[in-house]
Amino acid sequence: MDHAEKHMTSLPVADKPTKVDPVCGMTVPADSPRSAEYDGESYVFCSDGCLKKFQDDPAGVLAKRSQKEASSGSSCCGGDTAVRIGETSNKSSCCGGHSSTKASDSPADRDAIYTCPMHPEIEQVGPGDCPICGMDLEPKVVLMDDEGEDKQYADMKRRFWVGVALSVPLLVIAMGPMVGLRIADWMSQSVFGWLQLALATPVVFWCGWPLLVRGAKSFRTMNLNMFSLIAVGTLAAYLFSLVVVLLPGVIPEAFFEDGVPPLYFEAAAVIITLVLLGQVLELRARQQTGGAIRELMKLAPETAHRITDDGEKDVSLDSILKGDRLRVRPGEKVPVDGKVLSGSSSVDESMLSGEPMPVKKVEGDEITGGTLNQTGAIVMEAVGVGGDTVLNRIVQMVADAQRSRAPIQKLVDVVARYFVPAVIVCSIAAFIGWAVFGPEPQLAHAFVAAVAVLIIACPCALGLATPMSVMVGVGRGAKTDTL
Repeated sequence: MDHAEKHMTSLPVADKPTKVDPVCGMTVPADSPRSAEYDGESYVFCSDGCLKKFQDDPAGVLAKRSQKEASSGSSCCGGDTAVRIGETSNKSSCCGGHSSTKASDSPADRDAIYTCPMHPEIEQVGPGDCPICGMDLEPKVVLMDDEGEDKQYADMKRRFWVGVALSVPLLVIAMGPMVGLRIADWMSQSVFGWLQLALATPVVFWCGWPLLVRGAKSFRTMNLNMFSLIAVGTLAAYLFSLVVVLLPGVIPEAFFEDGVPPLYFEAAAVIITLVLLGQVLELRARQQTGGAIRELMKLAPETAHRITDDGEKDVSLDSILKGDRLRVRPGEKVPVDGKVLSGSSSVDESMLSGEPMPVKKVEGDEITGGTLNQTGAIVMEAVGVGGDTVLNRIVQMVADAQRSRAPIQKLVDVVARYFVPAVIVCSIAAFIGWAVFGPEPQLAHAFVAAVAVLIIACPCALGLATPMSVMVGVGRGAKTDTL
């Protein structure tokens, strides 16, 4: 067996026993020097990065592996890419490393690990929302082939624009009298109410469905947040207005405006649309930063020239192991971190240091993956591969920084945690007060007062101002080349 065959770790070798790395799912020779014992069982690993992850939390790693295999039969290295055990090496990925999986392969986003920016302990396979704060979960690692428009962003943007198309005419119809445009005079009161109902219903129950689902989850888990109050406020406004349209006689005349009962359809629709705008801006900022991370990942080449006893062979970065001898020709990028064995050259390390002047490299010098070899051919020994390279650590640090959130967003969650129950208590208190001390009909007055509290307190500003601040911050950072 030649040297190249020994290093094809993604392919089971017929005459050599193999095992599966429990962290990333790659097939690894059973006699790999990277091994660990847990609960009487021996496990082997493809890289030091996978070994460290297992040693830090062996029970958690094994639990995630079982969950992923049961749900999709595929694996990923902490969310890098979906890898089905036993597939060839050009579809595998290792520990935050570089993947040559193409977009035509099985969708990676369904198998990737997603986490919450505000609560990193929340992880799940595939996209979703956080059960604690309701925020969209984000992939732990950005994929090279994930260069199209984010599905969550596209879906939220579509819901937002539909909401705008329906909310604007609804707002004109409802608020027109304030500017002298009395559309209600052109039709009967019944038609006026049904027209607003027709415009508001798709906004609340289709455009705002993701927001209502998050609000329902927050009450089910009792992790009250901004979406809790949005769901309560908009549904209260919509349901009250629905009662007005269907049963106008139950509303006390004391609350009539110009002789007709009030409608709050436009409040529910506009609040939903504004919060959707905030979600669109936040997802857009995330996608822009993800593009910057993918540009970093492109700094490394897709293949390397491995020197074996039988000659030289081009291989993918996934199949390179420590100790491999690699040739780097002039004008090529260094594939992985290593040490120069022979030859000398000038290497452009501006991607690390920012210095435009190349650095002279001779035998024994260390060399970093992703840097550009300029003048001479060199032979190097691979020292850092997969997730252990400097470039991959930089990519992971940028990805972690992208998922982090500003203190203002944490403050919003803290405020919402107390604000939501306080508003609900005030609404209940208003209901009781009007029901006990209010004029006749007491229950009708109490209901209207309780609904008014919920509508007025609905935090559309929280859903819009916070993402706006993130959007501005990311934009300013991009202008100064700061990720």
